[in-house]
Amino acid sequence: MSNGATYEPPEVWVWESENGGRFSNINRPVAGATHQKELPIGEHLIQLYSLATPNGIKVTVLLEELLARGKTEAEYDAYLVNIGEGEQFGSGFVEANPNSKIPAMIDLTTDPPTRIFESGAILLYLAEKFDDFLPKKLSLRAECYSWLFWNIGSAPYLGGGFGHFYAYAPEKWKYPIDRYAMEVKRQLSVLDQNLSSRRYLCGDEYTIADIANYPWYGSLVIGNQYNAQEFLDVKSYKNVSRWALEIHDRPAVKRGRRVNKAWGDEDSRVLERHHSKDLD
Repeated sequence: MSNGATYEPPEVWVWESENGGRFSNINRPVAGATHQKELPIGEHLIQLYSLATPNGIKVTVLLEELLARGKTEAEYDAYLVNIGEGEQFGSGFVEANPNSKIPAMIDLTTDPPTRIFESGAILLYLAEKFDDFLPKKLSLRAECYSWLFWNIGSAPYLGGGFGHFYAYAPEKWKYPIDRYAMEVKRQLSVLDQNLSSRRYLCGDEYTIADIANYPWYGSLVIGNQYNAQEFLDVKSYKNVSRWALEIHDRPAVKRGRRVNKAWGDEDSRVLERHHSKDLD
């Protein structure tokens, strides 16, 4: 790995669109729509616009878990947003999420319809709307909120930090990879210590805190996210592995992982989801 040359900031930073590695075509320093494209609307009252990245999987897993518990009003249409093609910059999507990141959701049960963006906000909204996957006891609910927001603050170090510099950057530089690898291992240690005395993150109850953290840290320890299993020695976090495997095998989680997935084996991909039979 190269240390690279010392970076000297310019007097005025100028965007160089070709200098972004794998995602140079979608990373840009301004907000707003680049083209006109309205969002499709299906037959259900919950409309989801997403992709099966870890943040997208959070939401589809929760929706499938709600349906598994008989919450029929959680039926939803899930439309694929291809971020590699810049579909998140279409006018309709930007109206749903001015930050142009997946996922975005629209609840048509309200007048006017309610938009919700950012994965953590969507999880919290759905959990409160359906009064499920949130502890009833106030102290446990606070614990759940803490681990939910821990995920929102921590996961960018794993994805945009470690994942970008280790797996996607045009060159591998020692300092950012070492820095983010150290932080990811610290985060895994935080989870592992907490799970040493708990079945789930907040205790015995499976909550949105687990649903939020599983696609990131669970996928890291039981899959081969970023081809980094050996590099990060993820098998050493035995409590995280046990927790992740238990969640991974839940039927609703298996279904949720497939929604809006545009890669992998054909049997694992469901580009759009409009009915439960789409996942048969």
